[in-house]
Amino acid sequence: MDENEKPKGMGRIIHVDEARIRDHLGEMVRGTVDEALNAMLDAESRPAGRYERSEG
Repeated sequence: MDENEKPKGMGRIIHVDEARIRDHLGEMVRGTVDEALNAMLDAESRPAGRYERSEG
């Protein structure tokens, strides 16, 4: 075999499944957004504390 020849079956070694990657990234983004929104809602529901206005 000549050094410039490719062995048979070695033409495509790495396969990238773009649909699977897209789905995984979508799940990650949804999870991150969900966590951020829940954290914001939790922060809003807590008492303001020291800087809260009072009637006095």
